[in-house]
Amino acid sequence: MFPREEVHGLTIQLRRAVSVASNIAEGKGRSSDREFVQFLHHARGSLLEVETQVLIAEPLTYLDRAEAEKLQDRIDQPGKGLNALINGMKAVNAA
Repeated sequence: MFPREEVHGLTIQLRRAVSVASNIAEGKGRSSDREFVQFLHHARGSLLEVETQVLIAEPLTYLDRAEAEKLQDRIDQPGKGLNALINGMKAVNAA
């Protein structure tokens, strides 16, 4: 998939994407909804980093079009869920 010389570049960035789930978990363990929402924003940021790496990898031909689209689909679903959760938490706290 990725050339050996990218082991310390794009692939490291992609591996750090596990922080999406970690940020959600850490935020849930915090003492306030406000802190939870902050960590949800961190998770969304990490997910957007992954999306950016996919967008970079395709024109460099590290991923073909089909692989990039498959990954994009796998990014979109949790992204929509995070956005819905963030908006829901904000609405509850605004009430």
